[in-house]
Amino acid sequence: MAIARIPNTVIDCPKPQVLAEFYGALLDWPVQGDRDWCTIRADYGDSISFQRVESYRPPQWPGQEVPQQMHLDVTVDDLDTAEAAVLDLGATKAEYQPGATFRVFLDPAGHPFCLCLP
Repeated sequence: MAIARIPNTVIDCPKPQVLAEFYGALLDWPVQGDRDWCTIRADYGDSISFQRVESYRPPQWPGQEVPQQMHLDVTVDDLDTAEAAVLDLGATKAEYQPGATFRVFLDPAGHPFCLCLP
């Protein structure tokens, strides 16, 4: 059985509202939710939810002492413009950058994500 798409992804974090607002601004998707669970949703239906985890430990990337657990790849037209935008939203650029067609950042909860050229 093939899955055409995954309509919702759930990400553990210490502060769902903070992370939902970060990714909502990054993707231009509206935020809904409360202290323990927030969701951002695209007009076409796909969504990302954020759930509060009391004992959350951020991933250690690129090391594996605490594995990255998951990461999102966001396709952008211009890496420099997109980098400036995500830094303004509160992301941190990862020190280790393994490629030339993408850049690795950490969201406000420490999850790695990539800005990628098409």
